[in-house]
Amino acid sequence: MGGGTRTGLGETDRGRSWRRAKAALNRAVAASPVGRYFDIEHRKSSFTKELRAGAATFLTMVYIISVNATILTNSGGPCSVHDCTLPANSSASAAGGLPGPECKFDGNPGYQRCLSRTKNDLVVATAVAAMVGSFAMGSLANLPLALAPGMGANAYFTYNMVGFHGSGHVPYGTALAAVMLEGCLFLALSVLGLRSKLARLIPRSIRLASAAGIGLFLAFTGLQANQGVGLVGPSSSTLVTLTACAKIDAVTGECHGGTMESPTFWLGAAGFLVTAACLSWDVKGSMIYGIVFVTLISWIRGTSVTVFPDTPLGNSSYAYFKKVVDLHVIRSTAGKISFSGFNRSEVWMAVVTLLYVDILDTTGSMYSMAEYGGFTDDNGSFEGEYRAFIVDASSTIVGSALGTTTVTTYIESTAGLREGGRTGLTAITVALLFLVSLFFAPLFTNVPPWAIGPSLVLVGMMMMKMVKEIEWSDAKTAVPAFLTLILMPLTYSIAYGIIAGIGTHIALHLHEYAMAVYRWAAVKTAHDTPNQLVSASSQATVTAAV
Repeated sequence: MGGGTRTGLGETDRGRSWRRAKAALNRAVAASPVGRYFDIEHRKSSFTKELRAGAATFLTMVYIISVNATILTNSGGPCSVHDCTLPANSSASAAGGLPGPECKFDGNPGYQRCLSRTKNDLVVATAVAAMVGSFAMGSLANLPLALAPGMGANAYFTYNMVGFHGSGHVPYGTALAAVMLEGCLFLALSVLGLRSKLARLIPRSIRLASAAGIGLFLAFTGLQANQGVGLVGPSSSTLVTLTACAKIDAVTGECHGGTMESPTFWLGAAGFLVTAACLSWDVKGSMIYGIVFVTLISWIRGTSVTVFPDTPLGNSSYAYFKKVVDLHVIRSTAGKISFSGFNRSEVWMAVVTLLYVDILDTTGSMYSMAEYGGFTDDNGSFEGEYRAFIVDASSTIVGSALGTTTVTTYIESTAGLREGGRTGLTAITVALLFLVSLFFAPLFTNVPPWAIGPSLVLVGMMMMKMVKEIEWSDAKTAVPAFLTLILMPLTYSIAYGIIAGIGTHIALHLHEYAMAVYRWAAVKTAHDTPNQLVSASSQATVTAAV
């Protein structure tokens, strides 16, 4: 009654009508110029599947909007002592001078207001950079890979280059110029085709191990407190231990009591089970349900799992959340690039470091996801590879102009691959959702980490399937692959894992390389000796004739 006539299988007329309408839509799009451009049928996908995959990828990586903005705001951005306010009765105020540099660290009201403006700008900068990069990747390279400012590079930028509230050796504007220069160098390598050639030198076993290692890296991230459920945390004696504590040290993150008593962990665990159950039942959009379930509960105030606790920060976040719609215009971070400080060695060291991390991280991630999605051929290449590298590098240049750090291909794109995304429509869907997030930033910036963590763990689980293709019986293959796999999560760096794998691979094959050089030299010598004898004989004949 009211729901349509049921068949013997319990399917309603409304359900059948919906399935027919969806099938008709998918056929219409596949036969349209858009469908032919994105090659939907050849890649065995559909329009609705691409939309679902894009939504899954977006919800898995939307945390970067608030996380990246928070990390970069710790650098102080363009804020300086000029933004600090002076007490009316201070001697510096009476003399018309400026406060000292300590005002950046003592909670000065004026400086805090500048930081607040900077964070709002960086939220928008992050979303715009992700939107532009993802749209370009989808429309130009036709790949279901999403882009956004990368984790790792933002921490290096903040804490190693600019320093906390500008206490480092490189000013904010100069640091952005270093990021832009790194993007330009990366673009040049991509245009010349050198980047893909360099990447193809990585042995296949290491590429496979990289996919599994990145999965472990993701899972480890999802289990931590900052971006996950908080099941594991630091320990002064064992480095890492079981936590999920009710009380933790705000500075070190160590447990101060109440192990396994964290309410947010148990809510995240429930979300994990929701997502895992959906995966086991092969429910479409399974990654989305767990995230939405946990997030909706976390938005309820007055509970032990709320993302809006009764604190100054929680109240401020809730006041912003209640706006629901708010379009902010970047005012302080865009266009702050300055090349004036490039006469310092620290700047050039930063450029080299950023380029090195970008090449290894992005290349490893992109090839691993191409391997996971089944795009690669026998040579390790994949369709759209050349354009994908150019898009990735160009997005970094755009991001630096907006005030954010290196934009890279996100390994969270595997969530969309799991949902069946195989064309650029997935990435374009991600871009459109980032566009929407610009208007609904109060909502999207308040997705809690314990809602994201379960999906990261399960994506890591799915990426582990790559290890079955590694030749574990051959030590020369297995040892480099294992080091690549295990060092990525343990060093918290994709780059270090790849370096260890390649270095070990070269060391174990050094004898073979030496023998190959020896054989080449022997053949070369044998080939040249007869020519020398013939030349000498000819010379002797000429001399005799004379």
